[in-house]
Amino acid sequence: MTGNEDLRFPIGRFVWPAEVSPEQVRGWIDEIERHPRELRDVVTSLTPAQLEVPYRPEGWNSRQVVHHLVDSHVNSYIRFKWALTEPRPLIKTYFEDRWAELPDSVATPIETSLRLLEALHERWTVLLRALGPVELVRELVHPEWGTASLDRVIAMYAWHGKHHLAHITHLVAREGWTWDR
Repeated sequence: MTGNEDLRFPIGRFVWPAEVSPEQVRGWIDEIERHPRELRDVVTSLTPAQLEVPYRPEGWNSRQVVHHLVDSHVNSYIRFKWALTEPRPLIKTYFEDRWAELPDSVATPIETSLRLLEALHERWTVLLRALGPVELVRELVHPEWGTASLDRVIAMYAWHGKHHLAHITHLVAREGWTWDR
């Protein structure tokens, strides 16, 4: 990757795992559980002006990234519930870019989304840790991804959190900002 691709995908694009072990699933759930704390550790050190700086040209600013993580992970939590209670549900997508421009993504303080993300991930990880081998292979159908088993969707959302956290940490490093105010 070079240039804008590096800025868009600082940890690389997501690759669906071919094989999944129980140890991998536990590790991904641990990452999902830690994500809100890791995000908070980074973004609460940023000034209001720094939160408004896009992580790449034509990209979102850090405030929008924080709000996007809530939007995305709320959708994921609901998708898991559908997949656990319905046979191979067809998942509705949403326009992430349009959601990021709505007033709640532009004007809401990040603390609101940080608290929501913490509570959401607390419930989500309780659900994920309770899944056994039968539930982990249940599937959902996504219009863009196709059919995916829940164990692989867990991998994708572990990546998703790290992906967006890297947008912010790489911006902080590029700009030479310090971690304390």
